[in-house]
Amino acid sequence: MRWNPNDYDMVEVRIAKFYASHEDGRIITELVPDEQEWIFKTYIYLNVGDQAAGLPKAVGYATEKKGSSQFAAELTETSSVGRCLANLGMHGNKRASREEMRKVPAESRDYVAEAEALTDVSALRLLWAEAQAAGADKKTLEQVKNRAEGLSGNEGQRSGASSGVSGSGKKK
Repeated sequence: MRWNPNDYDMVEVRIAKFYASHEDGRIITELVPDEQEWIFKTYIYLNVGDQAAGLPKAVGYATEKKGSSQFAAELTETSSVGRCLANLGMHGNKRASREEMRKVPAESRDYVAEAEALTDVSALRLLWAEAQAAGADKKTLEQVKNRAEGLSGNEGQRSGASSGVSGSGKKK
């Protein structure tokens, strides 16, 4: 059975639900020092008092090998937040987050189907980087790139660029 990104709630959606339910809540991430891996630890507090007392209601960890993808640190932090929210009971319709499922090896992922399901150019750029890091073939990379360029109306396309999604790698 192929991975369907629509079966998983994005962490950003669950963060919004958390803050809607806990206006005084806190989600705190911590980078754990390590030479080989990005390791993030996330704490969730339901209110300022819990945070002041050092009593998190949930904790979550995530790791990723450094250099495994262009956005490995960001994906790891997001996964850590998602795992922490899941440990709090906010995991949506599936336990793993969409960001975690993107770490599934390339042979079991359909990058083109994932691209077609996305409507955000930034998310498509991230998907392209993940596909490239996982060794996806040129045809697949081109299809993901074309989807992103189609949504962006080719804004910011670099002349002479032969690979990558236009604008990829630029900080916003």
